[in-house]
Amino acid sequence: MKDYLHNTIPNLKPFNYERHHDSHFINKQWVLVNGISKKKSIYTFKADNILEISRKNNVIKTFWNINIQNSFTIKTEDGIITVKAFFKDDDILVLNNQDKDEFAMYINASNYDNDLNSVEDIQAFLKDKYKKKVSTIIYDHEFYYIEKSKEFGPYKVEVLAEKVKTGDISAYCFVRDVNEYDYSNRLRIEDLIQEL
Repeated sequence: MKDYLHNTIPNLKPFNYERHHDSHFINKQWVLVNGISKKKSIYTFKADNILEISRKNNVIKTFWNINIQNSFTIKTEDGIITVKAFFKDDDILVLNNQDKDEFAMYINASNYDNDLNSVEDIQAFLKDKYKKKVSTIIYDHEFYYIEKSKEFGPYKVEVLAEKVKTGDISAYCFVRDVNEYDYSNRLRIEDLIQEL
């Protein structure tokens, strides 16, 4: 079952009590992505093990608990379920059902200015979030480029963009991040420049 989740959503970080509990988890408004097109549900995990589930004008109070292996038990309409918690990012939570090949994905709406009420709102949130993240990563990282079978660098993207602008190198040269070992991602300077 763990493979099912990680094949569907790669690069998940397991819930870490010290790192996530107080700063990322408790008293945050977690909007349930699954089924948002039918009804919006907001889950708020309280420090006193109360779970508030808000739907329109209705608030359901139930309970949750965590054990020393970071497994959660949550009382739902269907009974008590056991889940493992993972973070895709600081504001994307995934609860993986330990008894079925099912998971629930949540977005922390506490740090987001717009309402998340539909699939389109979720898509806009993710697009905006990852566009900012990619721009930040690209801007801060250094890259090697390969031209005529020789490797040059590392350079920041702004330096590569200037070299392209002055005609010193082609925008179609392949690049690799300093942490990568080859050019198998087939990323070009032009691709980096477009993300700035």
